[in-house]
Amino acid sequence: MTASAPAPRPDTLRRGRVAVVLWLLALAIGAWVIAHTRFSADLSAFLPAAPDARQRALIEQLKSGVAARTLLVGIRGGEAAQREAASRLLAQRLRADAAFEQVLNGDFAAFAAVGRWVFDHRYQLSPAVDARHFSAQGLRDAIDDTLALLGTPAGALVKPLLDRDPTGEAQRIAEGAVAGGGPRSVDGVWVSRDGSRTLLMAQTRADGGDLDAQAHAIAAVRAAFAAVVAPGLELQLTGAPKFAVDSRTQIEAETRWLAIAGGVLMSSLLLLAFASLRALGAALLPVATGIVAGIAAVSLWFGSVHGATLGFGTTLIGEAVDYAIYYLIQARGGAGTVGPGWRRWVRDGWPTVRLGLLTSVCGFLALAFSGFPGLAQLGVFSIAGLVAAALTTRYVLTVWLPDGTRGVGARRALGRLAARLVHVLPHARHAFTALALATLALLVWRHDRLWQTELSSLSPVPAAALALEADLRHELLAGDERTMVAVSGRDAEAVLQAVEAVGQRLDALVGAGTLTGYEAITRWLPSAAAQQRRRAALPDAPALQAALAQALAGSALNANRLAPFVDDVQRARTAPPITMTALADTPVATLAAALWVRGGDGTFTALVPAWRAPGRAGDHAQRTLEHALRDLPAAQVFNVGDELRRLYRHYSDEAQRQALWGALGVVVLMALWLRSPTRLLAVCKPLAVAVVLTMGGFALLGVPLGILHLVGLLLVVAVGSNYALYLDMLQHQGAPDHDTLASLLLANLTTVLSFGLIAVSQIPALSAIGRVVAPGALLALLLAAAYAVRHDGAVRAHGAGPVRGKIARPDTPPGAP
Repeated sequence: MTASAPAPRPDTLRRGRVAVVLWLLALAIGAWVIAHTRFSADLSAFLPAAPDARQRALIEQLKSGVAARTLLVGIRGGEAAQREAASRLLAQRLRADAAFEQVLNGDFAAFAAVGRWVFDHRYQLSPAVDARHFSAQGLRDAIDDTLALLGTPAGALVKPLLDRDPTGEAQRIAEGAVAGGGPRSVDGVWVSRDGSRTLLMAQTRADGGDLDAQAHAIAAVRAAFAAVVAPGLELQLTGAPKFAVDSRTQIEAETRWLAIAGGVLMSSLLLLAFASLRALGAALLPVATGIVAGIAAVSLWFGSVHGATLGFGTTLIGEAVDYAIYYLIQARGGAGTVGPGWRRWVRDGWPTVRLGLLTSVCGFLALAFSGFPGLAQLGVFSIAGLVAAALTTRYVLTVWLPDGTRGVGARRALGRLAARLVHVLPHARHAFTALALATLALLVWRHDRLWQTELSSLSPVPAAALALEADLRHELLAGDERTMVAVSGRDAEAVLQAVEAVGQRLDALVGAGTLTGYEAITRWLPSAAAQQRRRAALPDAPALQAALAQALAGSALNANRLAPFVDDVQRARTAPPITMTALADTPVATLAAALWVRGGDGTFTALVPAWRAPGRAGDHAQRTLEHALRDLPAAQVFNVGDELRRLYRHYSDEAQRQALWGALGVVVLMALWLRSPTRLLAVCKPLAVAVVLTMGGFALLGVPLGILHLVGLLLVVAVGSNYALYLDMLQHQGAPDHDTLASLLLANLTTVLSFGLIAVSQIPALSAIGRVVAPGALLALLLAAAYAVRHDGAVRAHGAGPVRGKIARPDTPPGAP
């Protein structure tokens, strides 16, 4: 018979009430924090925090630069005239919408404001301005070149400016800005190379991170197109804003689906196992507490919570409920038990649960220290959630259900199944070892194809959407935009001067035909030194008039006609310098912002895209650039795609180091607890084999492993260590009954199902982890049982010491001697 439990002591009751009050207070504080939390779903959370200046500039542009707020538009179908008309009408409507800062479709009218600003500042911007340029000979040469253009198609543009700009400074600046070419233009409308669609670019006014504003802008494009569309025309819309908005919608939908599906799945499984609504409610208490604690911790640490973090909460359901399962089943009384169940569990079961918690925390620390902010959120969420769930189990459930749950449900069947597995699987341990060795050989053979190297592997954007964006970007941009020069420094003026030095070298490459052109911020913001030199080169009125008289001697152009030119030069001599602050409210602000990044550490980085000439191999062009800039230490040449891959490899290497440290932390914790090298080796062996077999499965499927898979493998070690430790406890602490085995199997099922649920998610950050942990956790349990050997009715780790506890054979009734 079960001995009657003694009445709880007053101090025990008092401590229990205090624990419950503190728990309720913590929940209230957590709920208040969540109520004031900002939730986000932008893709930038899964962009790494770049380690050096040029990578920081590149990532910053991807997150919030011009690229992050540029929509690419294509119109196809119908007749060419219909597409061109639709392009003009669509651009007209969008320009009238305050949501857009700039809309370009090949119509020169769109550049009118830029042209006026350039014309007004031409003597500060033109690289030709020097003392010789304004000598009599220099003026003669420049004016002759301008007059020669009057008989060309460009004459219509030059003639109205002749009186004020006879030296052609505005024309020279414009030629430099478009030297790289551009989209094909037909009747003032951009069209694709094959003529099958018209093209537009629309830059939104809002920051790229303001997804509500970006969603409004996308809706405005669709509405404007619907208003101007002709029969048979189709809108193609892509770009970073659309990717971000679509991803937010997807993440929000999946978060809701995962939360609902996870809750229903876990509740159904627990209800089936316990056959008790009270036990179900008790099991969900640690889960709910963990989710509240996790969200609140992320909010306090990061200032906002990403939607993918909430989706990851589904896995927390599966692992946090394990603590409740262990308690509710193991604390129930059975034949021969003495004392309250909670006290017995605190003595026998809680130490192992606590150690399992610490090993899980070690695993999730690899996420918390990740260079990807989104993954770091997942780590903090999981650590806070698991700690809160474990403490709730220890101090709240022991008060609410001091003797666990009496419901039987499917628990007895689970216990018999678990006992049979523990009895049978050790016979297959040699087969598992052979399979692991063969898998290890496979991994060594495929080592060069084992790891993912593309940052795009983290992107939830469908391949078809990426292909459309690449296609339109190739049509709209001037050429091969992947080659970039980055110039960085802590002094803005020094960086601008270095960019001007880079520009001189690139001009030579353009002249040699290696490049078709380049873009630099110094076209719009020359260094202060360059502006001062140009201003000093401008002659006063008498000197300029005298030089003009000599330059125009024998010319049909009368010097008196150029009086506006003389006046403009005099105004330029006293004009205030152009500064980054002064550019902010000008028509060229967008052009400058795309090329200039100010880092959070006080550094400035100028990006100089360079377009290689058609037929030139990318590697050859890059090597030529590197050679041309070899003596400019501030300038670094890189390929955008290669740089992103290098950045990903950097964080992949970092993640591997973190994973190794995490795994080492798990091993050290177990070593300190077990205090036996033999037992430690026996506990670690199934974990190592589980990792190897999981990796081998991905290798056989041809799926390369990335950072997220690596994190999943570490979680397999952290979660699997719980099973190995419990089987070790069963051997050495004398508590190996069917109920304890049932709790192990049920806990494993909840973990496998929760991670299996996110394995089908369309969010790569979740699905990659789920696809590793779901099979890996199942393997960890089976292997932990396989590497435990039964001897005289006992379960002990293979090679471990004396047996202290026994597990009944699967056909022995629970409670039998």
